[in-house]
Amino acid sequence: MKLLVFRALWGMEGAPQDMVRCIAEAGYDGVEGIPQGVGRADWTAMLGDHGLKMIAQIFTDTAEDFAAELARAVEYGPLRVNVHSGRDCMSRDEGCAYFERALREEERHGIPVAHETHRGRLFFTPWDTAYYLQRFPTLRVCADFSHWVTVCERMPNDQAEALRLACERAVHIHGRVGMEEGPQVPHPAAPEYERYVLWHEKQWDAIRAAHEARGDEVLTFTPEFGPPGYMHTLPFTDVPVADLWEVCLWSAHRLRERWSDIG
Repeated sequence: MKLLVFRALWGMEGAPQDMVRCIAEAGYDGVEGIPQGVGRADWTAMLGDHGLKMIAQIFTDTAEDFAAELARAVEYGPLRVNVHSGRDCMSRDEGCAYFERALREEERHGIPVAHETHRGRLFFTPWDTAYYLQRFPTLRVCADFSHWVTVCERMPNDQAEALRLACERAVHIHGRVGMEEGPQVPHPAAPEYERYVLWHEKQWDAIRAAHEARGDEVLTFTPEFGPPGYMHTLPFTDVPVADLWEVCLWSAHRLRERWSDIG
């Protein structure tokens, strides 16, 4: 199995070709996201020139949104498609209808789709996620457990079965580190946040173990830390307390060192 580390476009600025060049020079394996204002052929050519792979990301409120956005995303030839799925206010019946349609579309296109554990979406809590994963055995996950830590306002160790299910079904990791009062620690290298880093790494280890048990060829990881307002800022100035590029790169290097046998 091989570890592939992606850099999210979220929080990056500048011309698309400059962003791609910086990502490639930093040693990432690919890019997560689709930029605005760039045609499909131009974007895929930019990635190809630098030997970068792609994970598409789509945002959907309804099953109809999902069908349309997935069809658009697969035209880029991504390795995976990551999805913000539905809304947290949907009833269980509405959520089931969403995933029934989504799974039909996924099968039709034949591409791995990861539904993200994200606030505001159907997978916004461990218990809601577990309900849908138990109901739909082929449903797959993008594990961003920073959201669950914040929603639960605790390290959700009491949700062991939901964590187990999510780790087993995860086909992509968003490696942001969250805490009880927010989905992003100011800087994961700071010693005061080490316990949060270690907790998230424990979950990522479980995802790796599930990949190995299945015999998967690749494991994909995006250190998806975000800009302000995910990134903390100094009062009255809106100046970020850390450099986003450096935070993401630190996180990428730490995981590559931790999993050096597959990196």
